[in-house]
Amino acid sequence: MTAFRLSGKTGTFGILGNPIRHTLSPQMHLAAFEALGLDNVYLPFAVKPAQLKKAMEAIIPLGMRGLNITIPHKESVLPFLDEISLSAKRIGAVNTIEVSAGRLIGHNTDGKGFVKSLLEAGLDPSEMSVLMLGAGGAAKGVAIALLDAGVSEMTLQVRRQEKGAELAKRLYAMSPQVRLSVSTFSPKTTPASTTGRPILLINTTPLGMKADDPLPFLPSHIQANWVVADLIYNPYETPLLIAAKEIGAKTVPGLGMLLHQGVLAFEIWTKQKPPVEAMKKALFQALTDLQ
Repeated sequence: MTAFRLSGKTGTFGILGNPIRHTLSPQMHLAAFEALGLDNVYLPFAVKPAQLKKAMEAIIPLGMRGLNITIPHKESVLPFLDEISLSAKRIGAVNTIEVSAGRLIGHNTDGKGFVKSLLEAGLDPSEMSVLMLGAGGAAKGVAIALLDAGVSEMTLQVRRQEKGAELAKRLYAMSPQVRLSVSTFSPKTTPASTTGRPILLINTTPLGMKADDPLPFLPSHIQANWVVADLIYNPYETPLLIAAKEIGAKTVPGLGMLLHQGVLAFEIWTKQKPPVEAMKKALFQALTDLQ
């Protein structure tokens, strides 16, 4: 990436989260701005939960033009927005904030970005039975996008039963015909497809970001005809994906979702066609630089 000069006209975008050191979004969006010749910067902001309200109140006074929202703020940011898009309301979580006419508008591009990554890998989610680990903000977006893509059977495996029940209620309200079950995580049980469709296992939890994290799912339960996807993008291949690949399962790394949710966010902010290839190249280069 070539050097650029800051000026009084430079637009400021960024991402709020905690932790935030792992993010690759700055490299992706800076590459996009450069490719289109836009005078913008994109910065990471480490914001603890107790600081979120103050951070949100500062967006308009500081003249910021758009933000991404990541763990753990995707749901807790909702009360601080002036407007929430229809899709984000359905999900109950926000990952993108548009600043328009002095108002903060919440969007969610996570789910559509994930489905796009599956299609890019040659997979049709409507042909699979989904086993989703977790029920947080990212899981909500992914689950609803999968229903919209035609998924008719889904199992939520969660550690907190109330979170799973809350998400299940939301999904039923949108798609009463879906075959849906919720189970508390247990290494001794493996939900199975009742329709005989191949299983798409999706890890939406943070387990796998740290080297000493336990696996979110026992590899001994994974079968060779499964597809295993992880929303974590750093490392590119998480321990879960490595274990699944050794068994013979097809794997879908989280970098594809990161790319495509970012592409959608970029379009919301700039109203321009995003330079997808430049964004993808920047992500892979950023991961290479971390090795």
